[in-house]
Amino acid sequence: MSLVMIDHIPIKCNANSAQSMYNPGLIHVLIKIRQIITLHEIVFKDNMVLKRVSMQVAAMAPVAVDKGDVDAEMIKREIEVGKEQAREEGKPEEMLEKIAMGKLNKFYKESTLLNQEFIKDNKKTIAQYLNDSEKGLTVTGFKRIALS
Repeated sequence: MSLVMIDHIPIKCNANSAQSMYNPGLIHVLIKIRQIITLHEIVFKDNMVLKRVSMQVAAMAPVAVDKGDVDAEMIKREIEVGKEQAREEGKPEEMLEKIAMGKLNKFYKESTLLNQEFIKDNKKTIAQYLNDSEKGLTVTGFKRIALS
């Protein structure tokens, strides 16, 4: 058994955090959630929102919270892969950039947590699910740790 990744998220005073075990022994998810209002603490009547978002992270393995959090090297690589795929499909050279940007947007939708379709209701993104649960609720960080 080897540890795939480990990291630490500092908790600030305006954030709630919780840990969720999904498939104990295999995947551990730490999520930090923030609500942008004047309250100092968020009190959930139940932890279903946190549990469901943690399950989303465990199951869908997003690479970042939102578009702005994706590593620049990863973005560059995705654009190059998109251009190469379009080139192999015989698309005109002047269309490659536009096609690559479309593929990058698809990558964001599939690989960033707040833009992913919610696995319990694919008509909503995680951002919409959180906002519907409580106005202003969002995820500010997560770490997914998997043992293999």
